[in-house]
Amino acid sequence: QVQLVESGGGLVQAGGSLRLSCAASGSISTIDYMGWYRQAPGQQRELVAYRISGGTTNYGDFVKGRFTISRDNAKNAVYLQMDSLKPEDTAVYFCNFRGILKSTNRFNGWGQGTQVTVSS
Repeated sequence: QVQLVESGGGLVQAGGSLRLSCAASGSISTIDYMGWYRQAPGQQRELVAYRISGGTTNYGDFVKGRFTISRDNAKNAVYLQMDSLKPEDTAVYFCNFRGILKSTNRFNGWGQGTQVTVSS
């Protein structure tokens, strides 16, 4: 009932920037959590950043001021601006939305993942 479509991944040199986007569609009433996670080969999925309704944001310790999460409520979209990228940022990045459907049931949806590769 909720579809998340990601875009913006790719190959970039160390020190470069990428902007990831994720937009949701479906029978959504409200979105109270928007997050980005990543998973490198052989590693567990880890939190990159999240933003909750009201504007509170939180970032993984490894971000250290390099990434910024933002949202566009009108588009049901979330963005992740990634600057000063490092080779260790190479991973598949997933968006995650949580909220309430028009049916009043809660949902927890994931995007399909987008590959980010940072070359040294």
